[in-house]
Amino acid sequence: MKSVIAHELIKTYRRGSVRALDGLSLDAEEGTVLSVLGPNGAGKTTVVRILATLLAPDSGSATVGGIDVGKHPDKVREIIGLSGQYAAVDEILTGWDNLVMFGRLYHLSKKDAEKRANELLERFSLTESAKRPIKTYSGGMRRRLDLAASLIVRPKVLFLDEPTTGLDPRGRQEMWGVIEELVTEGVTLLLTTQYLDEADQLADDIVVVDHGKVIARGTSDALKRQIGGEQLQVVVEKSDISSTMEIVARVSKTEVLLDEGLRRVSAPVATGAAALIDVLRQLDAAKIHPLDIALVRPSLDDVFMSLTGHIAEEAKVEAPERRGKKVSA
Repeated sequence: MKSVIAHELIKTYRRGSVRALDGLSLDAEEGTVLSVLGPNGAGKTTVVRILATLLAPDSGSATVGGIDVGKHPDKVREIIGLSGQYAAVDEILTGWDNLVMFGRLYHLSKKDAEKRANELLERFSLTESAKRPIKTYSGGMRRRLDLAASLIVRPKVLFLDEPTTGLDPRGRQEMWGVIEELVTEGVTLLLTTQYLDEADQLADDIVVVDHGKVIARGTSDALKRQIGGEQLQVVVEKSDISSTMEIVARVSKTEVLLDEGLRRVSAPVATGAAALIDVLRQLDAAKIHPLDIALVRPSLDDVFMSLTGHIAEEAKVEAPERRGKKVSA
């Protein structure tokens, strides 16, 4: 059963001059994790805001839990949780007070709200800091509290918009553990992220978004297979990049990718070690001494580079402004 369906969503800003979504369609199976992967400005947050009933599309349709988000937004809100890019908590109140407040806003009794607050504080390892004001919390603690608040009513569908942004490696691992627990409990998750390793770790299915459109979809392994088996990667001095690209293109007989920051030239190769030896021979003939050369299995980074021509973390465009504030697409 499909828990989330978006069909041909279009959303524009600045009187149609900026298209945040350009006919985007996606769906998520019940009890799975769908990762929406893309750079800043690709449309990830916009689609989450539409599915969570916070924003109306210009055209297209969407359902969550079988409920039309445009026709019955109140019913949709009863079955979803949302954790946005920025922690939506009151900094003056304590962590415990925040969760109790959210419980009461969801019409829980005072007793039930306090009980649920205690359960979530323990689950997210926040019990010791429960009575401290949020303004004293670290960024990771705020993110965990924000996620806890989104689980007050035990949602059937949970939207997580870049939930690990700003967390240190330990914080990310802890968040991943919580997400995996939620899925085992039957929650459907739609997870947006810029981190390809996060999608690789958590997602049952991945949608790659760029310029407001879905440009690829599949499991992590399926997407990796799109660019072939092994990749030849050569790191050289900046002055040797152009010649190296010509050599690698000649051997691989395919399009060559360049990561300018790392000075890394890469391309898929069908012949594996034979291609590596051939490239080394031609580099030596051209008096080019590689700083590093290797055959590697494709990663999601390679997939994204192949599909879009840029890395996933690259900020592409400024988000449009609305009511004096920047609205992230």
